[in-house]
Amino acid sequence: MRHGREVGDLGRSLRAVAWERASGFAVQIVLTLGVLFLLPRPAGFRVPSIAVTVVVVACTALIAVPLCLNRRRLSTRIGRAFTSDLRDAVLAPRAWPGILLASTVAVLGHAAVFLIAVRATGADVSPARLLPLALVVLTASAVPTNIAGWGPREGAAAWAFSSVGLGATLGLTVAVVYGVLALFATLPGAVVLVVTHRRRVWRGACS
Repeated sequence: MRHGREVGDLGRSLRAVAWERASGFAVQIVLTLGVLFLLPRPAGFRVPSIAVTVVVVACTALIAVPLCLNRRRLSTRIGRAFTSDLRDAVLAPRAWPGILLASTVAVLGHAAVFLIAVRATGADVSPARLLPLALVVLTASAVPTNIAGWGPREGAAAWAFSSVGLGATLGLTVAVVYGVLALFATLPGAVVLVVTHRRRVWRGACS
């Protein structure tokens, strides 16, 4: 919002955030489905039902906005902005490879933190068995119905871990540890905010 106000285009700045979230979520969905079907799944882990659930959630999250726009509204400013962003930004040849690479690295990084959280709880489970669980839980936490990831992540972890015989308690514990680790991992960003604020104050004082 601050950047949008500075450049005089608040709508474009807000849409940029929305597209960043949606495109990253789409890549995460593809990676999750790929892991579920390609890796040996833990006993009791139902890939078809999970896949259907994941796809339904993804479709709901990614195409709810365009489905809400009828034909007449598609010719309005909102519709034109949506199609223009999709064509010229998200799917542009100069953009989508970077989106794909950055999103993949981000998903793998979150999955690595999840595996570390499992180890921190003292659970002895192989990474190959944990990776499908991790991606399903992380996909649930990426749905924008949470507070900083908290909420759906814990519920999904309890369900996923209990479905493979690891226990809902372990799943909930891992999800909480993951949330704490993720919180501490973002703290260095506070340094950037402080430095930026001080520079802005210093420039204002000099002017």
